Amino acid sequence: MHHRTVEELMTRDVVRARRDTPFKELVRLLAENDVTAVPVVDELDRPMGVVSEGDLLRKSADQADPSGMVPVPNLEAWERAKAEGSRAEELMSAPAVCARPEWNVVEAARLMEAQGVKRLPVVDEADRLLGIVSRGDLLRVFLRRDEAIREEITRDVLRRTLALEPSDVTVEVRDGRVALSGTVEHRSLIPVIEQLCRGVDGVVSVSEHLAHRTDDAGR
Repeated sequence: MHHRTVEELMTRDVVRARRDTPFKELVRLLAENDVTAVPVVDELDRPMGVVSEGDLLRKSADQADPSGMVPVPNLEAWERAKAEGSRAEELMSAPAVCARPEWNVVEAARLMEAQGVKRLPVVDEADRLLGIVSRGDLLRVFLRRDEAIREEITRDVLRRTLALEPSDVTVEVRDGRVALSGTVEHRSLIPVIEQLCRGVDGVVSVSEHLAHRTDDAGR
């Protein structure tokens, strides 16, 4: 099976900021390039952090309300430092959480979830910026055609990996939902088939109605 890699999904033409990029220039970069965040790189083009709309909005949130109706929020020290910052290195979220181009979708998605970030700068062996991958990029695997998913399951999972005959298991895919039916030799093989199908890029869910000839589950 071929999992899509970060390199296949990432944006290569990355808008970036330098550590001394001023606040207004950061706002302009986001607006003119229609992005919600930019990596901040050092002199060797290595990501130091990421500046997002959320980071920049802290400055607005820290301003006093002219009407006096809304109190100034009680910010923590690190939030206060960001709100008072004027350059990228003072405003960015750091350190940068980065991915490698050879990672697959699962690895990148798990890192995003664990770190609570929406995007990952992608770096090479020398930690230089190669691209950026977002949650939206990772979700693109779910745009795969149903027929492509069915062909991969039939060819790579059932035939090549499990050496099953085409007549053993019928695969139907609709909107990424996989339905398996048929008969296999051993009962213990059924959860293996289901798990491997779930690992195919673009699969939303798997349901199985598989029978077995030999009940070896208790062995």
